[in-house]
Amino acid sequence: MTALTHLDATGAAVMVDVGDKEATSRTARAEGRVVTLPETVALIRSGDAKKGDVLGTARIAGIMAAKRTHELVPLCHPLLLTKVRVDLALDDDLPGVRVTAEVSVTGQTGVEMEALTAVSVACLTIYDMVKAADRGMAIEGIRLLEKSGGRSGHYRADQVPGAGGAP
Repeated sequence: MTALTHLDATGAAVMVDVGDKEATSRTARAEGRVVTLPETVALIRSGDAKKGDVLGTARIAGIMAAKRTHELVPLCHPLLLTKVRVDLALDDDLPGVRVTAEVSVTGQTGVEMEALTAVSVACLTIYDMVKAADRGMAIEGIRLLEKSGGRSGHYRADQVPGAGGAP
């Protein structure tokens, strides 16, 4: 196991110095899902939720969250993101909404936290917008799917033995 980079020799939290790292193209993809009642999927699909366009609002919330990750997660660096894409798909078999995010940057540190934050906030927004109709919703399976760029190279969740989460 690799040493934790956000702790100094005394165990105090530190923001990693990335000043000497080369700026490279970096991308991360994450996923999550909001499990609902079938009736809630139908409500979202119909566009009749009292608070408005559930998927459109969740998409914007996820994009905004990715851009503000450094304000939410204490030791993250502020990044000039070059791409944030949040996709939401209604899934009758789940039932619920599948959320994915892809974030890119050319910089000295990765964007895994930005992709995970985008998914998390998009899921929370879906919950908020339809909670009056379905208080039993569950937010599940938020995880990193893939990352590329930087010294640690390429990672894909399905390539790691024992990687958690269902596809």
